[in-house]
Amino acid sequence: MSFFQLEAQSGEARAGRIFTSHGVIETPIFMPVGTRASVKTLWQEDLEALNAQVILGNTYHLYLRPGHELIERMGGLHQFMSWPRPILTDSGGY
Repeated sequence: MSFFQLEAQSGEARAGRIFTSHGVIETPIFMPVGTRASVKTLWQEDLEALNAQVILGNTYHLYLRPGHELIERMGGLHQFMSWPRPILTDSGGY
């Protein structure tokens, strides 16, 4: 199976599924932003109740605080965040 499966197309618009080791992401998708491994103003239960499929994190901010050593000691980003679903990280170089 491929990483992305096209489900529908209309002109240039596409809808599909992204397959990850932590779950499937149906696109198009709204991604809550958890810059420092936490989505501000929402509890974990709220994200689950909203059926958030993925959280967007910022690698640079995570590197600065809490730091990659702590995240590694906690068992990785999923364990650190207590988030079993997919996480997408960007470089944070803006």
